[in-house]
Order: sequence, then C-alpha cells, then structure tokens
Amino acid sequence: MKRYYFDHSATTRVDPAVAQAMTRAMTEYFGNPSSVHGFGREARVALEDAREKIARMLNCDPAELFFTSGGTEADNLALMGVMEANRNQGDHLIISKIEHHAVLETAHYLEQHGYRVSYVSPDSYGMIQPDEVRRAIIPGTVLISIMHVNNEVGTINPIGKIGQIARERGILFHTDAVQSFGKLPTDIKDMNVDMLSLSGHKIYGPKGVGALYIRKGIKLNRLTHGGHQEREIRTGTENLPGAIGLSVAAEICQKKMTSEADRLTKLRNRMWEGMKSRLPDIRLNGHPTERLAGLNSISFEGVEGEALMLTLDMKGLAVSTGSACSSGQTSASHVLLAMGIPPQIAQGSIRFSMGRENDDESVDYALEIVPQVVENLRTMAF
Repeated sequence: MKRYYFDHSATTRVDPAVAQAMTRAMTEYFGNPSSVHGFGREARVALEDAREKIARMLNCDPAELFFTSGGTEADNLALMGVMEANRNQGDHLIISKIEHHAVLETAHYLEQHGYRVSYVSPDSYGMIQPDEVRRAIIPGTVLISIMHVNNEVGTINPIGKIGQIARERGILFHTDAVQSFGKLPTDIKDMNVDMLSLSGHKIYGPKGVGALYIRKGIKLNRLTHGGHQEREIRTGTENLPGAIGLSVAAEICQKKMTSEADRLTKLRNRMWEGMKSRLPDIRLNGHPTERLAGLNSISFEGVEGEALMLTLDMKGLAVSTGSACSSGQTSASHVLLAMGIPPQIAQGSIRFSMGRENDDESVDYALEIVPQVVENLRTMAF
C-alpha cells in the first residue's frame, strides 16, 4: 500500500544535506564549544557560523540569537523570562486564544503565580486583528505575544502592524514563528518584534533544537542555571550538531522559499477545490488567501475527526486533527472554537499540511480516498 504524508505542520523528514552536516559535526566537531583547546575552538567556530547563518535570515545581530531545545523552550523563555524580570514595571501579559500550547500553558502558569493575562479573540478566519490587541492594553501591560502563523488553520497574522502598536506604547512584543520560519520572510525589523521563537524540525531540520531572538537591551530571567553558555541566557552544553542542522535546513528553505510556496499553494488550492466539488457539507477553516501555503484545515460535517483520521491512516494517508501536541484529546480544537465554529463541526476537522513529500500524485490519491471514507462514515452515523 502506498503511503502519503500530509502532516508537515507536525514535523518533517530531515533533509539529506542536513543529516550529512550533522554527521560531520558529531564526528569531526566533537569538542565542547566552551573548551579552550583546539577541539573546543573548532566546535565554537562551527557553532557561531551556524548562529550567523540563521541571524542573516532574521536580519538580526548573531549576538541576539540564542539556541534552545526547540520552540517550546523558546516560548517559555520569552514569556516567563520577560514577565519575571520586569515585574516592577507591570504584571500584565496579552496573548491570543489561538496560540500554541507552549504559549497558552505558560500564560496559565503565570496566572497561577499572580500575573494577569488577557486573551485576545481571533476573527472568523482565525486572524488576530491589531485593534483587538490595542484594546487589550491596560496600565501594567509588559508583554504581548501573538503567533505569526497559526499551526492548525495556517492563517497569517499581521505581525508588523501589531508590533507597531506595541512599539508605540512601549510594550515588548514576542511572536511564535515556529510555523512560519523558513516558509515566509521573517525579518525582525519588518515585523517590529522584540523576540521571536523558531524550531528546526518544522523545516526539514532535526528535532530537539530551536532558537530565540532577543533584541539587545531586553531584560529577562533565565530558566536554567549552570554555566555561561549562550551568554548565560540558556545554560548547558550547546547542541552543536542540532544547531548546525538547523542552520543548514534554514539555508535550504531560504533558497527554495518562493518556488516552494508557489508549488504548495497550487497543490493546496487544487485539493480544496477538488474536495469541495466531491463532497457536500464541508468548510475550509482559516483565511482564504492569507494562509500558509500547503495547509488546508477542512471540517467535514457529520463525521468525527478522530475516526476519520484513523481510517485515512489505514488507507495510507497521514493527516491530523490539529496540533500534534494535542493528539489523544477528544475535545474540539481550542483554535476552531475560538474562531466561532460550533463544537459539533469543529470535532469533524482534519488538517492536511503539505510539504516536500507531496506532489500531484499524493493530492490525487487524497481526492480519491477522502470522499469515499467521509461518505462511508456519514452513512454509518445515521
């Protein structure tokens, strides 16, 4: 049986060039970057080279980029680090209702420890409107955190405009760019951000590595305590193979960004048009145009999403019901509910996220199999 992968928003296959670079790092640059002997100095040079490559994509100073274990740690460091370090300036945080759990759960933790949090609602397309963020600002607001691209529906938020509002009010602004880095331009100056989180495994790089951009001059508390690595912002021996893998993956994505976006947009649109022509009672979730290339979140009325996902898996289609971090939960997606989608419809939603594994053949197969499975499940339900 052929198998087709439609879950690139959850993770991606490591690019062969990335794996090759990481293998070399593990066998040749095995020294500790903090050691002063020759082996350590070679490792340090390789680490800083990786940092510089990623910094160029962000248009930031390499000294403003800190390697982490992934997007979750970067988000935690941004929110907890800033709020705790600046408590004398205020205790209020603004996030959106559609953030990744790495941000949502950190906000909940801060609430439990005496901080105030406002949750901005999206519009019906899953977009956070700048005026809604403006209205949430109160005396004591220290930080705003709004994701660049939503991981479940793919809607692209107007980060530059939101960042401008924050800047005008003297409020720090962070964006979770885990789903956009390497796929969309992420120039920190155009985006008006003070902090930005990114991850390796969403862009054909390794799992277990990410980074946080922190604008110079920002005060934040570290989460870990130990040595002097990462300028004491993130202690612990650096994951050199991971950092190198992340930088190589980022470079490849940069070169392919425009052509790959065009290719995936065509596949995405063809899939949606094909589904719409073959099945009644379905709806597209997310913005019709301001949406990440390759991502379709589709609600199939009269079908339970978990059952549909498992049946499609048996047919050779790997899809998800939303965020991979939410797998195993039976409740409807918090993102879809925040968008105003009724629970019974939200629970019948599937995310098809395409990438390098996908081509016309995979879309054709999906258009053949999904309608059959949906109709069968609808028949069984009545």
